Amino acid sequence: MGAVITKFFEYGQAEIDYLGSMDPVLGAAMARMGKVERIIIPDLFTALIYAIVGQLISVKAVRTIWTRMQARFGEITPQQLAIHTADEIQGCGMTMKKAVCIHDISNLVAQDDFKLEELYGLSDQEVIQRLMKLKGIGKWTAEMMLINCMERPDVVSWGDIAIRRGMMKLYGLDTLNKEQFEQYRLRYSPLGSVASIYLWEISFQ
Repeated sequence: MGAVITKFFEYGQAEIDYLGSMDPVLGAAMARMGKVERIIIPDLFTALIYAIVGQLISVKAVRTIWTRMQARFGEITPQQLAIHTADEIQGCGMTMKKAVCIHDISNLVAQDDFKLEELYGLSDQEVIQRLMKLKGIGKWTAEMMLINCMERPDVVSWGDIAIRRGMMKLYGLDTLNKEQFEQYRLRYSPLGSVASIYLWEISFQ
């Protein structure tokens, strides 16, 4: 990740015990796997740009592009990215559509037209609505911000294919509809984010 400040999503035995008591199948998987660490990016702007770069591409591809961006622009700040063109941003290996979104959002934040720090005072739903007003940010990207940056405790994203795949593997399902998903999500609440961390891991096993 280069110079980006990262940390682990904070949770401990109390959260693991609670989820295990609510869902013994998940509990057994968690006991088998031990503590799963999830790296997050606490800085809102950095995390948002990282999330946009990461849309629909592999983790490995994201890291390659991110390394190029750091080599080209130095620190990933709104001011830095706003002074470069979308073409220059695209030159790091992403689609033009993403590059334009990143350039536009950098400008909005640099000019104080979009105040990222205001998100801290909002509910999960309000954060999602506010972020979705930005070009190129859909619900999934907003939900990833809630977990991978803001450490909100109760996020399980229907829009995340790996989460759905993890759920299907965990419960031995061939298909998963929205209704079933919601039942599991409510079972994990108010600690859905920790369940998500394990479901991601299960999906890649």
